[in-house]
Amino acid sequence: MKEDSTTKKIAEIGDTVKLHYTGKMTNGEVFDSSLDLDPFEFDLGAGQVIEGFEEGVLGMKEGEKKTVEIPMEKAYGPIIDEYILKVPRTQLPPELNPEVGIPLRMPTPDGQAINVMIVAFDEETVSLDANQPLAGKDLIFDLELIGILKAEKE
Repeated sequence: MKEDSTTKKIAEIGDTVKLHYTGKMTNGEVFDSSLDLDPFEFDLGAGQVIEGFEEGVLGMKEGEKKTVEIPMEKAYGPIIDEYILKVPRTQLPPELNPEVGIPLRMPTPDGQAINVMIVAFDEETVSLDANQPLAGKDLIFDLELIGILKAEKE
């Protein structure tokens, strides 16, 4: 933690920060916000958030508000075509009536499950997208740094 000339703490790598945020698409649609929740806490430099979000918080002063624009490369990355899978409809539950936008959980060969979304279907197949839902999108975050809870030891 550094202090500026007004003795406000400045966020730096190693600090645990507490903040409020509102995440929006470039069209203004809000996809997430902490405003009705407890402030969000994370450790700067620990890889707990997307790169652009962390870069936006670095150097902020306690009490500061700002808006950061995060290109997809520093958010959730591009859409990866190999993560869009075409499967026979017979592999889905028979009671499922496919519709574009329906989220599903799909088992992986190692016994885990991943989130997928139906992106297309026909009589024979269903296309499932396993990309992170915000992949391929530039994002905007309104940030307010509430406090620095723990500073790196100097």
